[in-house]
Amino acid sequence: MNSAPIWDPRQYLRHSGHRARPFLDLLARIPDPAAPAAEGRPPRIADLGCGPGNVTALLADRWPTAEITGFDHSPEMLALAEKEHAGPTPGGGRLDFRAADAVDWTPDGPYDLIVSNAALQWVPGHAGSFARWTAALTPGGTFAFQVPGNHGAPSHTLLGTLCGRPEWRDRIGEHWRGSAHVLAPADYLERLTGLDCAAEVWETTYHQLLSGEDPVLDWVKGTTLRPVLTELGDDEEALGAFLGQYRDLLREAYPPGPRGTVFPFRRIFAVATKPAL
Repeated sequence: MNSAPIWDPRQYLRHSGHRARPFLDLLARIPDPAAPAAEGRPPRIADLGCGPGNVTALLADRWPTAEITGFDHSPEMLALAEKEHAGPTPGGGRLDFRAADAVDWTPDGPYDLIVSNAALQWVPGHAGSFARWTAALTPGGTFAFQVPGNHGAPSHTLLGTLCGRPEWRDRIGEHWRGSAHVLAPADYLERLTGLDCAAEVWETTYHQLLSGEDPVLDWVKGTTLRPVLTELGDDEEALGAFLGQYRDLLREAYPPGPRGTVFPFRRIFAVATKPAL
């Protein structure tokens, strides 16, 4: 199995409205950092796992003078982010993008906000990095993230079952990670408060109405299915057979209604703020 999935930013952005909504809900709960105002400087913000940069740009809308850096390990995602969003912002701030992996990312200096949107589920043991990341926050700074919490949903359980079938097990089964790296909300709360942060953790299930033919399959092609697509991408016959089997399972689990296909999607949110001096 390839060590990392190959990402397709255009496929990911096909559902950009639904994908951005949890980030907007997270953003609404993040307090304004105290240190920049007190010190007369622009906020310094890191977006860990920035993807194609479309939600990173929303940070500039909230903090127009901020110096914002998006970090991602996907060359495909970074290329689009650079093309579409890098450079000065209308409010006098700046958006930059750099290659980095959340597995071992270490802040290069103090940040007023470190945020991550739907990325940490790909990082084994990511909660072990919380101490390092919160230590880099300025007084009153915030670490905030949201991750999918739908590893028990049919979209994931059916994929895991399919990958475990005899015809796929040796090639895919043991390598498919799903969302197994996501912790329970209570575990995130315990980890963050244990770092002396004031933390708020919650969950929301969005009942998304998707349109088009096989819309749930189209959704997972942008995220959850990437390791499988990467592994089978050079074998068109195998890829077609796998997608056909998975499509049939999804059609039964998520039947279309008169106005589209309802796709429940649970998300877990956390906002942790470091004490001010």
